[in-house]
Amino acid sequence: MKVILTHEVSGLGTAGDVVDVKPGYARNYLLPRGLATGWTKGGQKQVDAIAKGRAARAVKSLEEAQEFKTRLEEAPVTVSVHAGKEGRLFGAVSTADIAAAVKAAGGPDLDRRKIEVPSTIKTVGAHTALVRLHPEVQAKVDLNVVPD
Repeated sequence: MKVILTHEVSGLGTAGDVVDVKPGYARNYLLPRGLATGWTKGGQKQVDAIAKGRAARAVKSLEEAQEFKTRLEEAPVTVSVHAGKEGRLFGAVSTADIAAAVKAAGGPDLDRRKIEVPSTIKTVGAHTALVRLHPEVQAKVDLNVVPD
């Protein structure tokens, strides 16, 4: 089944890509979550609009992405959260929390959808996250989760 991706999906493609996926994956995962729409003959206009919007929001050049990568990887980012006595969090650290902490630390303004956390962060301590700055550049961000 052909679909048009409206958001970036890890391992599949970026917004505006036309991909061929199994019908169950499209019907049960991509379409209900709004990550894709069905391919139609008029879909090319939608693909062009998505690509134009993505180009306006994306990091403009590879050099900027490399610069952001070095700034993100040079120092750990501190995320302050509400935690219990034993270091367990009340909830979890979200990608929006990480994006806000990076911005507060003087880093670039990141889109929360471009941040990937390997496993749910539910404890105080050191963790890592992956940020996709450009299709060719990914930065590994060290997180220091501390209780507030």
